[in-house]
Parts: sequence; C-alpha cells; structure tokens
Amino acid sequence: MPVPDRWRVQFPDWERFDGAGETDAPYSKGSILDPYHQNVLKGDYPILGDDTFLVMTFQSDTLVEGRSFPIAAGVSTARPRSEQFFGKFDQLLVNQNIVLSAELFKGDTAFKPKDLAVKITPVINVNQLWAQENNLVNIDVREGKDRTDWHVGIQEALIDYHLLDLGPNYDFLTLIGGVQGFQSDFRGFLYSDNNLGVRLQGNYLANRLQWNLAWFHQLDKDTNSGLNDYRFRQQNVVIANFYCQDFLSELSQLFKGYTLLLSYHGNFDDSPERYDDNGFLIRPARIGRAVDERGRTASKDVRAHYLGWGGEGHIGRLNLSHMYYFVVGEESFNEIAGKKQDIQAHFVALEASTDVDWVRLKGSFMWASGDRNPDNGTAGGFDSILGNPFFAGAGFSYFNRQNIPLAQTAVQLVNRLDLLPSLRSSKTQGTANFVNPGLWLWGLGASAKLTPKLFVDFNANLLQFDRTEVLERVLVQRRISRTIGVDLSVGVQWRPLLTDNVIFTAGAGCLLPGAGLKQLYQNETLYSGFLAMTLTW
Repeated sequence: MPVPDRWRVQFPDWERFDGAGETDAPYSKGSILDPYHQNVLKGDYPILGDDTFLVMTFQSDTLVEGRSFPIAAGVSTARPRSEQFFGKFDQLLVNQNIVLSAELFKGDTAFKPKDLAVKITPVINVNQLWAQENNLVNIDVREGKDRTDWHVGIQEALIDYHLLDLGPNYDFLTLIGGVQGFQSDFRGFLYSDNNLGVRLQGNYLANRLQWNLAWFHQLDKDTNSGLNDYRFRQQNVVIANFYCQDFLSELSQLFKGYTLLLSYHGNFDDSPERYDDNGFLIRPARIGRAVDERGRTASKDVRAHYLGWGGEGHIGRLNLSHMYYFVVGEESFNEIAGKKQDIQAHFVALEASTDVDWVRLKGSFMWASGDRNPDNGTAGGFDSILGNPFFAGAGFSYFNRQNIPLAQTAVQLVNRLDLLPSLRSSKTQGTANFVNPGLWLWGLGASAKLTPKLFVDFNANLLQFDRTEVLERVLVQRRISRTIGVDLSVGVQWRPLLTDNVIFTAGAGCLLPGAGLKQLYQNETLYSGFLAMTLTW
C-alpha cells in the first residue's frame, strides 16, 4: 500500500476476539482532537511535504490564591475612624491565563536539530483582586478595594535558524531572534524572562560543551499580569554563558553527572520615568531624595556587570547545586543614598541533597550581601536583573512567593517570586537597587514522590537580614534586629493521568515573624495558600 511519507506508515486494521466473545482493537489510530496518539497538530505527521511540521499547544492555567500582607491603613482607610497604623492584611487573587502556541518547523528532528522554526505564543490574562484596604488596587481611593484587569501579551514570537553543524554528532550552531524565553543559570537567580532579543546558541563534543551569547532589548511589563507590554523600557541585557557536562570526569568517575557553569551578565538600564497601570510612580522609586546634588529631578541609570560561577548535578551520591555572583558597576543616582553609587556586591547559593529511596533530603544556604553604609558611595547590596529563583521552597515558600511592602515607602521589602530584599519598587517594572539590606537563608527540606502521580515538598527556612543600616535610615528607626523569621511551607502536585496534560498544584506557606519583622510590622503571622490547575492540549 503506497504511503506519502515514512511518518504515515499506519497500523493495520485488526480486530481480535477474546475468550468471552468480545472484540479488541489493539491499534488506535487517534484523531485530530486526540493528544495521546498520532496527530498532525502536535508534530507527529508533516503538514507540508515530508519534513515540515506544525505543533499546536493550548493551555489553561488557573490560580486561586489567598494571602496576607502587612498593609498600612493610609489616610483614606476603608474603615472610618480606624486608629491603627496597619489595616487588614487579607487578600484574595484569581488569575487565569490562556496560552495559545503555534510552532512551524522544518527538519528531520528524529536525528538532528531543526533547520528552521517559527513560533508564536500569545497569552491572554484575566485577573481579579479582592483587598481589604483602599489605595492598593489604584492610587485613586475612589476605585475602592477590588480590581478586575486583563491583558494580552506576546510571550514568544521567534525565528530559530540552524546555521551549521560542528561535528558528526550533530553538534550545531543556531541563531534565535525575537521574543523568547531564556534562563541564564540553573535556578533562575539572576535572569529568567521571556523577552525580545537575539541569541547565538551552540554545542560541541557530542553536546558536552554548550554556550549562549545573548542580547535582550527589554520590553516593559504589564503591571497586574506580569506579561510583556508593547513598549520598550530602554534596558539592554547582555549574557554570555558556558556549560561543561561531566566536568572533571577525566580525573574521577564521581564527577560524571556534574555540570560546570561560567557566565557574564551586563545590565545597562536607562529606563525613563514610568507610572504603572494603577497610577503609582515606579521609576524612579518614591523613596529617599527626589532630586540630585544639582537640584534636578532624579534619574537613575544602572551599569552593572556580573561574573558568575556555578554547578549543578551529582558528585557520587551527593546532589549539588551552587552559584556565586560578583557584581561591579555604578548607579548614576540612588534614591535612598541620594547620590551616585559604585556597586560592589556578592551572592552565594548552595543546595545539597541526597536520595533515600523515593525521598530526597536537602539543605539550602543563601547569602546576598547587604549595604553597610548608605553614605559611603559604595553600594554593597546585591540585586538581580530579573530573577525567578527555584530554590528553598520556591513558589510554595511565603517569602519567595509574596511581595512584602515596606510600609509607607512605595517600595517592596521583597518582591513576588523573588528572594532578595532589594527595596525595589517592582521586580518587573522597577530598576535594580543595590542599596539594600541583603539576606541570609538557612533551609532544610524534603521532597517525596509518594506515587507516580503524587509529589510532595516540605521546606523550613530561617531568614535574616545581612545588614540593617539601610532599613534604619529609610524608616528612621534605630537598632532594627537582623532576624526576619522562620518560613514554613508545603506543596503538593498531582498528575491524575500520569502525564502533564492535567496538573493540580496546591501550596501553603507562613512566615513566623522574628524580632526584626516585628519591629517593622505587627507581631502577626503572614500566610499564603493557593490552588492551581493546569490543563494542556
């Protein structure tokens, strides 16, 4: 029987009878709506000729999240005659993303990389926030306590062109241009984003050596969804990284499975003044001095250079992940210090774990240096470019997941999906700030695959500021303790179909305040809990 190409060699029509007289059809042909069998819309068959394929992906991501923040009641409190400085902390968020992705690629990818690929991924977001205080959802208190918002962002729009092969094992050099996702280190500490750029990607020695040279001309972000907006923010990010798999395996077989990473990041940020979609000024941050030494309106340019060394994998039975960054450069004007700053800061992260049958026991450590003296002209607080760290509980941890506002300063003590107390107005729309208190983190945790369908993760983290001089200056408050508190979290993920087509994720975290947090806020436990459902076709 003739077939148009080798991809469409079909199973024969065959029915067999079991002992009870019932028929059984062992070969399923599938259909265009069936994601589990051969389907032209998910790249199993060519859509043009015999080597051009189409991959369509549809995803619904639904999040329901309850949380508490330390919120100041403000001058227009939601409860008249309220005498307390802090108001009601509780909030409820419902967030819905609809992801539509289409990729058209050419090449026999069963044996070699794609010759050419074109991909576009728009994301439709609708979000609803219910708060307990005014002046949160909008700068205009007449907008009330609730907000409904929506946005459509282009998270991928790229062309991937295969330049040449570098060896008989299909080592390659490829050029990727357009809006694309990129994470520059193993755990997303420094840069993890979908943005507009050009990336030269390559590998060598049967994929043992890998490298990226990338330049991103950053798009601004939508305020409430975090998706890409349709304007540039005059920020350029340059990244070069190099990976070596099985590093030092020639010296010892213990290093087979350990990957070395060396990297350089350059953050050149000249972002202009910006009010966010809710009417709040976020560039420059509304904190400290509004004018420079010459009496001009403060504008802030950042020139930061990061040198990084890290590793991920296992050395014998020990699973190891580590990262170190050293950053130098300058801020043309820092709002807190009120003058130009020379940057010199450090970052260290380490996670070690071991597997005991189906349980992984892990210990975590992180240090981000803080600034000792806001007046000395040297900024010693570490800040990232745009990180999304998968570390010490990640999105299950309260301190990692939630932004904690620094009351009446218009900046965040820590931003959402970040670990650095950078005193930044916004992680996605604000500018890096290297005059900050820094962080110490010690963590213990355990991950367990209870069944092939069910995964559970537990974490407990002790948190401390590295320095408190910056906080004391900003809040005009003396002798603030370094102890932030203890962060406890648990997360559960269930895949009922044993695939990633249906995923339910639930998490809960709380921050038990230490002496330092009690001095900044009330003696109240902060909490967060969420339920997420991801459906993918």
